[in-house]
Amino acid sequence: MKYTAEIDIMPLKALLDPQGKAVGVTLNGLGYNDIQNVRIGKHITLEIEAKNKEKAMTMVNEICVKVLHNPIMEGFEYDLHETV
Repeated sequence: MKYTAEIDIMPLKALLDPQGKAVGVTLNGLGYNDIQNVRIGKHITLEIEAKNKEKAMTMVNEICVKVLHNPIMEGFEYDLHETV
């Protein structure tokens, strides 16, 4: 079966996000004063061929842990759905 994983990797909430801070300051400077706590991360889409959803989830977890995120600075979440 084929699955699509939508992965979001974000800076840990306890850490300063300099890129998000810079965008937040710029937005405030442009008059968007109601915008606060801008956080910027990465969005990754993968297509996976696996026997079942559990195998696909295991693969996505391994890929995130081994390759895509830095556990010291980032966390990750993903959504996995079957591709038609």
